[in-house]
Amino acid sequence: MHEQVVAYEFKRGQRRTIGFVVGPEGLAVRAPRWVSLLEVDAAVQEKADWIVKKLGETRDRHEQAIPLRIDWRDGTLISFLGAQVQVCLDQRQAAGFVGAQLDARESPPKLYLDLAADAAPDRIREVVQTWMMRQARRIFAERLDHFAPLLQVKWRKLALSNAATRWGSASIDGSIRLNWRLLHLKMAVIDYVVVHELSHLRVMNHSPRFWDTVASVLPDYLALRRQLKDDTVRLPGV
Repeated sequence: MHEQVVAYEFKRGQRRTIGFVVGPEGLAVRAPRWVSLLEVDAAVQEKADWIVKKLGETRDRHEQAIPLRIDWRDGTLISFLGAQVQVCLDQRQAAGFVGAQLDARESPPKLYLDLAADAAPDRIREVVQTWMMRQARRIFAERLDHFAPLLQVKWRKLALSNAATRWGSASIDGSIRLNWRLLHLKMAVIDYVVVHELSHLRVMNHSPRFWDTVASVLPDYLALRRQLKDDTVRLPGV
């Protein structure tokens, strides 16, 4: 049998049972003050298979979340709504656009940037991400407006986030925060995150009632939730 050494953080506290938490920093074990170290070690041994499995899953998710460093240049490819889009440097001010403009008629679709061919990588990244955030605000607002009436809730404010590991959040006052990097994923997955956060305006926890609320408008939410977790798309670094 293959043996594996696992270090863990141990703390005592006011609780009734021994608890295990696996996160990005590793394993943390919490125990009541009256439990002996021998009992804690025995509990860890008993949960060994589960602990090793969870540590592996956490490591894999962390590796997938590591931002991909894009080579910001003419011709580079980015993911937009689950499809590949090619970045093209093209100073076409006379054509009537400033900043960036998407031409979806081409294959692959082209994102034209109003930049000179020798533009610096940081400048290219800045223009692309400004365009992405503008699209995010428009698309997220449209999806919030679409699903809010179906869930019988009202959202009041939309903010964009750049969090490394969190896709969205909701506050009881109707404020919704969504990660603009969701735009790299398919629209169906974006809809799942939007519905998830709007559902929190009705149920501020993850109880069965909450998931019933999500399922009322997205019956296939489990598949979309799994797709979000398992998606191998690596998001471009900032």
